[in-house]
Amino acid sequence: SSGGKNAAAGAGPGPYGYDYGGRFRYSMALIVSLPIGTPPQTQHMVLDTGSQLSWIQCDKKSPPEKKRVPPPSTGFDPSLSSSFSVLPCNHPLCKPEIPDFTIPTTCDQDRLCHYSYFYADGTLAEGNLVREKFTFSPSRVTPPLILGCATDSGDAEGILGMNLGRLSFVSQNKVPRFSYCVPLRNGTAANSTGKFYLGPNPNSRTFRYIRLLSFPRLQRTPNFDPLAYTVGLLGIRIGNKKLNISAAVFRPDAGGSGQTMVDSGTQYTFLVDAAYSKVREEVARLAGTKLKKDYTYGGSLDMCFDGNPAEVGQLIGQIAFQFENGVEIAVDKARNLDGVGGGVSCIAIGRSESLGVAGNIIGNFHQQNLWVEFDVTNRRLGFGQANCA
Repeated sequence: SSGGKNAAAGAGPGPYGYDYGGRFRYSMALIVSLPIGTPPQTQHMVLDTGSQLSWIQCDKKSPPEKKRVPPPSTGFDPSLSSSFSVLPCNHPLCKPEIPDFTIPTTCDQDRLCHYSYFYADGTLAEGNLVREKFTFSPSRVTPPLILGCATDSGDAEGILGMNLGRLSFVSQNKVPRFSYCVPLRNGTAANSTGKFYLGPNPNSRTFRYIRLLSFPRLQRTPNFDPLAYTVGLLGIRIGNKKLNISAAVFRPDAGGSGQTMVDSGTQYTFLVDAAYSKVREEVARLAGTKLKKDYTYGGSLDMCFDGNPAEVGQLIGQIAFQFENGVEIAVDKARNLDGVGGGVSCIAIGRSESLGVAGNIIGNFHQQNLWVEFDVTNRRLGFGQANCA
């Protein structure tokens, strides 16, 4: 998963030359490898359009003991980079009254800016805020960006925060557009690789676009995420049948609940109850005799089956998410289900409530074999059919 450079024909590089293309590893997340620091150290990061703060795993490389060779560390060693600096407590970002900086910061005993952040799934990330450059090539270096330097997150990978927040990689770096293509996952194998671009995508003339929606009035409501990529989902089709779900279910209500977000950092798709119950009802009608009774996978997926997923997929038919301009994300019937182990497969749609989320999330499972382009400059999202392997 090494990043190569890719100049898109006719598109001049933007600031810092955004015509960078590379490959990522796809297991349940999109794991990109990016060169950080001076000289660059390759860091593995989850490309996450649902979060703001980017962070890397920081650790000093311990000197090798005489007898044992330590496992090679994948973390970032700040002492080896000449462009690394820490954010002191008196930096404006360390004053928590900044309204759109949604990551709680405090001052630690070393007078450094400490952050701690709980993700929706309950995992904690904490560390210090630092500044560091991304070194895409000797002539393509970003200015120092604010990142988290996690001292002990227990995760092998960091996060590349790609939402619309002002501290995301996209915003700090003025990335005009970026895109990725999630490959089909071959079973549980962790070695599928996909492609991504920071900047123009040479295939974009074949993309079909939908608008990104913004709801300024809901900015401060507790259930609304104003930094997410929010789209207008209009309906869901199973086979040839459009389900009887009001389009209002997919748009935020007065309290901000119900927005529909495209999130590369969530694996499955999650729907609010009013939509989920209709999907489940139709699945039960089509394949009810095979549904696994009283079974939920991972606290979220409860449309699960034993036996051959292709047979079940055949009974259910294609599942499609419908948007404006006739744009659809259609998932072939052979790929409706995801194997979760032990001969069990589940339809890759869960209840948002099970995540404690008040909106709808279209996860990366339903973005397989598609170019998905986040055109930040023109506030739109593009989709293009592709073979992403």
